[in-house]
Amino acid sequence: MTTQPKERIDLAAAYRLIAHYQMDDSIFTHISAKAPDDEGENTFLINPYGLRFDEVSASSLATVDIDGNILRDTYGAGINKAGFTIHSAVHAARSEIHCVLHTHTVAGVAISSMEEGILPLNQWALQFHNRCAFHDYEGIALDLGERERLVNDLGEHKVMILRNHGLLTCGRTVGEAFGLMFNMERACRAQLAIMSSGGALRKIDPALAEKTAQQYENWDKQHSGNKPDPQWDAFLRLATKNYPDLAN
Repeated sequence: MTTQPKERIDLAAAYRLIAHYQMDDSIFTHISAKAPDDEGENTFLINPYGLRFDEVSASSLATVDIDGNILRDTYGAGINKAGFTIHSAVHAARSEIHCVLHTHTVAGVAISSMEEGILPLNQWALQFHNRCAFHDYEGIALDLGERERLVNDLGEHKVMILRNHGLLTCGRTVGEAFGLMFNMERACRAQLAIMSSGGALRKIDPALAEKTAQQYENWDKQHSGNKPDPQWDAFLRLATKNYPDLAN
């Protein structure tokens, strides 16, 4: 059996984990990552159109360039054009970003449909305090002209709420993008649970919220030791244990 590159295995694992935690949306939404160097310059990997997230494997990921040319597609169904618009925008504009992750969960779509976005109500939410970009809804993302507006709205942020649409995270690694989405999703679910309880909202003081957000930003420097991303290592063990075919 041919050994797949780490870039492909990590991305396939992210697809399986999004499905595992029920954050997928049938065959829609996407996770993309920079392709291995030998697959071409300025290329990225993305799921082929038609595969569920729990079916994606390292070898089935399609390779596409920034102009939308499909360089590899073993599944043979092409890619979702709306997904290409969103993901190619970030990859083209942010060279430091390795992975882009987009979801349409019930909680994420609900929070994206609220004017306030994620409120400073708990520790989970404070990771995103004043660190979340917003992009207004423009319809299904088929217009390539939206790419410029999307990246302008994203700026230097790593998380964004696509208003009336869903959530987006990006990271220097697949693990970073996945970890941000995992936490962002929990913050959204917690906020909906709090609001539906009917109790009075207790917002956290802005100064304390900022302090906590900075603690999140410095967490890896203080706790990772010799491992650059121990949380992703733990998630990767879960994925490979439960879905050994992802590396095929």
